[in-house]
Amino acid sequence: MRPAVLPFRHAGTGTWSYLVLDPDSGEAALVDPVLDYDAASGRTATSSAQALVDAVRERCANVRWLLETHAHADHLSASHWLKTRHFPDAVLAIGAGIRTVQQTFRPVFNLGDRFPVDGSQFDHLFADDEAFAIGGITARVIAVPGHTSDSVAYLIGDALFTGDSLFMPDGGTARCDFPGGSAPVLYRSIRRLYDTLPDDTRVFVCHDYGPGGREPACETTIGEQKRANIHVRDDTHEDEYVRLRQARDATLAMPALIIPSVQANIRAGALPEAEDNGVRYFKVPLDTL
Repeated sequence: MRPAVLPFRHAGTGTWSYLVLDPDSGEAALVDPVLDYDAASGRTATSSAQALVDAVRERCANVRWLLETHAHADHLSASHWLKTRHFPDAVLAIGAGIRTVQQTFRPVFNLGDRFPVDGSQFDHLFADDEAFAIGGITARVIAVPGHTSDSVAYLIGDALFTGDSLFMPDGGTARCDFPGGSAPVLYRSIRRLYDTLPDDTRVFVCHDYGPGGREPACETTIGEQKRANIHVRDDTHEDEYVRLRQARDATLAMPALIIPSVQANIRAGALPEAEDNGVRYFKVPLDTL
């Protein structure tokens, strides 16, 4: 089955979000929605998420799923806002590895025992290879750890949503130097995709920054990744990839929004609770990340 896929680009973070629709039933999923956030002022906004809502309304779609590929470190998720304000019956889901991510970051941000690390902030935690459906279109969860320990890809019909694990072929692959990241593990995750999916599988990436000045893009195929990905082609050996990935990671700065993003996204996109003055705060740990 071939779902309709509508991409939405968040220019400030280079993020792609998607409305994935079964045209026959009208059931839909939203993948990796973005909450606008201005770090200088500490202000959030919902214009990007509202564009998704408008697209859903225009198509009279029924949003069945809010899908996160992982707890992002470069943007705040809009899933909590979408569920509480517009789609209360949608299932907000992520991979079961989120528990490990929560366990890692609870002490970093000193969240204390009141912050559960069992993934209960989400409606559903997907196991590897778990099946689900969007209307009449079958879907499957593929664990792709390596960038983060909770990274998953969603295979919905013939469309694969890879999160950060694979970029466009001229963008390569995700960094592996975050807590829980591993270049050898990411190589094996990508190898699994190459070895088990047909070459004509459509691939939709979560980020693209227009390498070389080209226009940002979001769609490729497994076959094109195997032929042309600058980090992992079909003939790339694991040790070659690990050397390249680790050398590149050593040159990268931390994402500009990692501090607020992680704090929101391990909460399924919910912002921290207001303190006794009615104001919410993100914590900034010093000399720890």
